[in-house]
Amino acid sequence: MSMSIENALWLAGILIEIAVVGLLVYRRTWRTLPVFCIYCVWDILSNVGAFLINRYQPASYFRAYFAQTIIDAILLCCVLVELAWSLLRPLRASLPRWFTLVLAALILIAGAAIWPLAALPGLAHVSRQAHLLAQIQQTVSILRIVFFLLLAASSQVLSINWRDRELQVATGLGIVSIVSLTATILHMHQTTASQYQLLGEVVVASYMCCMVYWVVCFAQKEAERREFTPQMQSFLLAVAGAAHSSRVALTESRSGNDRESGKP
Repeated sequence: MSMSIENALWLAGILIEIAVVGLLVYRRTWRTLPVFCIYCVWDILSNVGAFLINRYQPASYFRAYFAQTIIDAILLCCVLVELAWSLLRPLRASLPRWFTLVLAALILIAGAAIWPLAALPGLAHVSRQAHLLAQIQQTVSILRIVFFLLLAASSQVLSINWRDRELQVATGLGIVSIVSLTATILHMHQTTASQYQLLGEVVVASYMCCMVYWVVCFAQKEAERREFTPQMQSFLLAVAGAAHSSRVALTESRSGNDRESGKP
């Protein structure tokens, strides 16, 4: 009975994901958030593939899930970079295109700082590959939670609200990550197989709620983006200027070293 519930949740989640992608196409969200759209399409394909592998080739499921997790992590980091860049939409005309590399570097640094914290001690008894899998998942989950909390806390400064696509996407990702991380911590203290399975179904249900939330959000027209406050514009331009100065200084330093070493 419990297995049929799991399959029903899995299939229902795939159907809701298809509805989300349909709305993304209808709203032409791929123009402003192309990486997020790619991630949603990938999520459908990977979930369908995982469902079929789990049903017909269960012995290969872990290897496929491990590969899927790595691709998910890469895409989700790219989605966070895209959301951060999209938040700067009112000021992007004044920012260089390479500023996205600065945002990517900040997210990678944050991920590197979170990585040691994601090594949960309760998973020490599992295999090395399973431990690595869990650490990747928890690192990305914590990164998504931090991004969501920072975005929600600074919404007034960034002149955004819950009708803005960036905050809607980050909210869905953040809530699912909070539930997933909580379930992982509880997994370390669960004592029965039924408790473990129940927590897994709760995580799947939370993801479905996220999909339903996105369906409601993308069914509505996107709100017109407000301009940054003058103080925020000055701050962001100062950050971009400092990054540009550092980049120029690094380039000149390399050129000077090349000349001293006789390189052309």
